[in-house]
Amino acid sequence: MPANSLNRFRSLIAGGPPILADGAMGTTLFAAGLDSGEAPERWNLDHPDRILTVHRAYIDAGSDLVLTNTFGANSFRLELHGLQDRVIEINRRAGELARSAADDARRPVAVAGSMGPTGELLEPMGSMGPAACTASFAEQAAGLIDGGVDVLWLETMSDLGEVDAAIAGIRQVTAAPIAVCMSFDTAGRTMMGVGAETMARHLADRGVEALGANCGNNLADTEAAVRSIVAAGVGVPVISKANAGIPQWQDGALVYSGTPEVMGAHAHRAAAAGAAIIGGCCGSSAEHIEFMRGVLDGTT
Repeated sequence: MPANSLNRFRSLIAGGPPILADGAMGTTLFAAGLDSGEAPERWNLDHPDRILTVHRAYIDAGSDLVLTNTFGANSFRLELHGLQDRVIEINRRAGELARSAADDARRPVAVAGSMGPTGELLEPMGSMGPAACTASFAEQAAGLIDGGVDVLWLETMSDLGEVDAAIAGIRQVTAAPIAVCMSFDTAGRTMMGVGAETMARHLADRGVEALGANCGNNLADTEAAVRSIVAAGVGVPVISKANAGIPQWQDGALVYSGTPEVMGAHAHRAAAAGAAIIGGCCGSSAEHIEFMRGVLDGTT
């Protein structure tokens, strides 16, 4: 890993917003042939060419930052697929693939190591202890850092306790930048009842270098959360990475209602609200990102 690789994310932030992140990984892989119930993260090992194609498509569309294919690559989630002994291998390979695509670009592109929730509840609501949670995120972070990521990117989180455990695990491994996104519903709270301003103040005290909202029920909910986080005034760059509209069943498949034009309008509103990093989550494709690039650049 190049000695200066951990500075790419900080350099982007210092260069001034808005920074354009990529779009969806999971729904893009389903469109590429991933079967329901299959672990998307295994494709880093079995189909690296397809993962590279996704990263390159987003970079060609204008993304300044791409996320690794590791949303569920922690020991708890991988155990569901019998892959719990390959956490380091899967995360390292995912980092290498994203790093390769980023380094081939003709402009600076940062790589974020995607880290989703464990899928378990912390004690006393669940059976997962804080130490086990911390160890799981430490293991995943070690693989991602070995793969060359620039920032550890916690996303779709709902419990600040799990976020704290994840940050503690990451800090056992690296001093790299940490970004955190939580997912908010129509009540302006996460599934575990965390409000956007509460999240912002809590995480600003823990030294994260970007924070915001991703996924969510719809664009309006994500935008409302972004406005609340900006209003908290904690001085940390704000992320908006919303789903491409609302998921709907059509002809036996799940599709998202948001067209590239809809996501372009969302990018305009997110930037006006003060978001420094803007991208797409579930249902968004390279076509969405390309349109958002044009809107943010003022050419569309």
